[in-house]
Parts: sequence; structure tokens; C-alpha cells
Amino acid sequence: MGSMDEREAREVKAQVSDYVRELAQRRVQVQDVPAGALVGLGLAPLADGGYGVAVRYRLGLPAVRSIARKVAEQVGPAADVRRTGRIRTLAGPGGGPSITLRPPVVTARSLGETGRVRPLRPGVSIAHAKVSAGTLGAFVVVDGRMHALSNYHVLSGTPSARMGDPVLQPGPADGGRTSRDKVGELAGRVELEPHGRATVDCAVALLDDPEVDLRYPVGLVTTTAPAVGNEQVAKIGRTTSVTHGKVTAIELDDVVVGYGEELGEIAFDGQIEVESTGASAFSRGGDSGSLVYREDGVALGLLFAGSETGGENGSGLTYLNPIDAVLDALGATLAT
Repeated sequence: MGSMDEREAREVKAQVSDYVRELAQRRVQVQDVPAGALVGLGLAPLADGGYGVAVRYRLGLPAVRSIARKVAEQVGPAADVRRTGRIRTLAGPGGGPSITLRPPVVTARSLGETGRVRPLRPGVSIAHAKVSAGTLGAFVVVDGRMHALSNYHVLSGTPSARMGDPVLQPGPADGGRTSRDKVGELAGRVELEPHGRATVDCAVALLDDPEVDLRYPVGLVTTTAPAVGNEQVAKIGRTTSVTHGKVTAIELDDVVVGYGEELGEIAFDGQIEVESTGASAFSRGGDSGSLVYREDGVALGLLFAGSETGGENGSGLTYLNPIDAVLDALGATLAT
């Protein structure tokens, strides 16, 4: 089976998904991981403009490798198989409540904005007062008021966080203190269920001061689009600043992400995968919450997780929630 159009690839993905679950139930059981989540499936853009099926597996267990191999045989030449290693949220150094980090990043070595920045702008350090540090991804309008957009695990951290909790810039790992660095309050989030399934990891903070700097390195980012694959993309993050990459998979299901003890591992569906096109990683710990946009300034996704391995340069793969799904879930629009 060679290159397919988008509809054909989606149909093959659905057929193979049933096959994955059947194989997994017969061959291997891993505690707290659904059988179908041992191998993730999505659409892989190919060089000829068509699509294949993205096959992603995290665990190096012989039984899991065997499942990935059999799936690839079922798909044929259009299978794009990669081992990612474990995938974790990308909060910053020092962690937060129940958050496991990948990998720790020393603030002094960060290329991005770890200090106090006023007016607020995209790409700076931000976090809930009891979380370490993540990235202020975008400014959005909810109910007519200006909010900061980032991840659930950056602006909320855990289910025990409450609406109205202080949000700091910079985040606590970068020296932020509630007495002097509070910029807003947790105002909305999409709940994550322990060991559950999800499509987005997102939250917003209502800002104390609505006067902000909306500009990115590409200028204003005010429009969105669904990812179709092979787009050249960029982001500005708290840790690695401006990096560039390429969309290597879309509609990726069963992206299993580690959230630490309180939430465990959560399987995400419908995700976007990006690999670096530079010499280093597209994202590192502390870049969680970054807005990922095409090089023409159109937003595609909200960065929330990264893998240990994979990608053209071996520095790991980055995972995004589709931006339209994020905005819809929060009742938000990009600020203009």
C-alpha cells in the first residue's frame, strides 16, 4: 500500500486501530496503560503530498515492538514507524505538584525569558504559584476580558488548584513570588481525569492588567488553521526561545503522557507531532504552553509534551493540542 489521500489514510488508521487493540490484549498488559495505548496511530504526511499511517510506540518491551512491527506490515510501505520513548509534560525545573519533568533545565542556561517582563508578552516564564515554570503561550479573550493562555499543568498544576489562585510571572522556579510577581488568577481550565483520556491540556488566567504586548517574532498571530502535515513551524518558549520544526504527524491518537503521581498517565487523542529542523530540540522542560505557529504567522497548536527520543536529529518529538480544539474548549478567541 503506497501513498494515500487523507480520507483513505484515515480509513486505514481506523482499521489498524482495531488490529492494534486485538494484538495488545493478546500479547501484553502494562499496569495503568490501556491496551490500545501501547501503540499510537495517526496520519503521516509524505513527501509526495499524500499520507501514510504514523505508528508510534513508547515502550521498548519485545511484545510492544512486535505489535508495532505487525502493524507496519499490515499498513505496508506507507507506515511511518517511530519509537518515542516516554512522553512527559514540559514544565520547568523544580517541578510542581505531582509533575515529573523531562528533562530538568537550569534557569541560567535557558535561552528564553526567565525574568520579570512587563508588559507581558508571549514566550515568557509563567506559572501557578505552586507550579515550577512554563510558558505564556498566547493572549486570549474570554467573556470580553484579556486572559493568558497556557497548559493546565502550568496554570493549574493539579486538580486541587482552585479558581482565583495566583498566577505568577516569572514562575516560581524562576524566582517569581506572589507578593511582587502576581499577574493574574486561574480563571478556567479543561479538567484532566487521572489515568483518563483527553484531547487538550489547557487553562487560562484572568490578567490583572489587560495592557499586553501581542507580538511574536513573526508579528501578530491572530488566526488559526488545522494542521495538515509537513508545515514549517516555529514557537517561542521560556526555555529554548525561538525554535523551528516540521509537522510530522496529525490526528495522532493514544499519545500517552506522564503527569506524575496524582494524575498518572493520560492518553491524548487527535494530537499534532513536530520534530526539530534545527541542530537541537524543538522544545525542552519549561516550554510547555508555547503557541506553535506556521512561519506565515497562523497558529496551529499549543505545546504540552515531549518525548525522550525520536526526530531527525534524535533530540525528541514535541506534541501539540490543535489550537482550535483548545480555544473551543475554553470559550476563547485569540486577542487581536
